[in-house]
Amino acid sequence: MLSQKTRYTIRTLQHLADQYPDGRAQMGEIAAAQKIPAKFLTVILSELVRAGLVVSTRGRDGGYRLGLAPVDIRYGDIVRITRGSLALTPCTSRYAHEHCENCLPESECRLRALMLKVRDEMAAVLDGITLADPIQPVPEFAAEEEDA
Repeated sequence: MLSQKTRYTIRTLQHLADQYPDGRAQMGEIAAAQKIPAKFLTVILSELVRAGLVVSTRGRDGGYRLGLAPVDIRYGDIVRITRGSLALTPCTSRYAHEHCENCLPESECRLRALMLKVRDEMAAVLDGITLADPIQPVPEFAAEEEDA
């Protein structure tokens, strides 16, 4: 499951992508439009500036803008920046691999084999979509559709 921080980060970057290439957004504008607590947004924007995805400009006409073109920012990279990995289990992380506690040896674990496939498929999807790709909201699901 995506953390709240990851979801806020994605919404922040989507907001800035909507302003690209000429516009800047004030922190208060982003917070209000995306319903992100200002203190949380301050931390997120600071991390995005350090990562080079966002540029901050001070002054009267200042604000935040993307540091890269939307086509150069993949959703997979956003998740990796905020979560550290796309993997759902520590033993399937490509860059932060750890052995799972209370588990079978990795060479015998079928759950690990499954989670490696999930990670690879998720990476293929998230690395294939950028902030430049049009993504439209999906209507809410009816309760009975979720159970199907």
